[in-house]
Amino acid sequence: AGDGDCGHTHARAARAIQEWVRARPPPAAPAQLLSALADLLLEKMGGSSGVLYGLFLTAAARPLRNRSDLPTWADAMDAGIEAMQRYGGAAPGDRTMLDSLCAAAQALHALRSPGANLLTVLASAVESAEAAAEATRHMEAGAGRASYISSSQLLQPDPGAVAAAAVLRAVLEGLRG
Repeated sequence: AGDGDCGHTHARAARAIQEWVRARPPPAAPAQLLSALADLLLEKMGGSSGVLYGLFLTAAARPLRNRSDLPTWADAMDAGIEAMQRYGGAAPGDRTMLDSLCAAAQALHALRSPGANLLTVLASAVESAEAAAEATRHMEAGAGRASYISSSQLLQPDPGAVAAAAVLRAVLEGLRG
């Protein structure tokens, strides 16, 4: 959907995660898992996406240090997004990965309801993220690499938004499997 950099960066991250998982079992505690993934992505992913995902995961790990119930996972998503916005400078509507992540976060707020079903809520969050990624096709870029390009040349959805939705889809599929 862009110049290929976003895809290459995400592929590099996926290979690094695969190698990491093959080499040792990932930490079982959610906060430690997210912190370890943050370190891995900061080291191996590269690009602004690696930094932003590292910031996101580091912040998301904090609420999960003492609890890992479903409402806390919604808090973790919010904390990660807040860190990305604070350090990255983008906001929803800027045609970035935040568009997908914020749409997913809104759906994940249902995890705070008593009796919430994780897979049902996560499926809704993935659908919201994918719809938000597609909606970036018609947005004016306010941040990120796309903001340097004429909007008349931006004919595809934002690559970062598409990638973030794909990551969430992979998490859902992994939990289903």
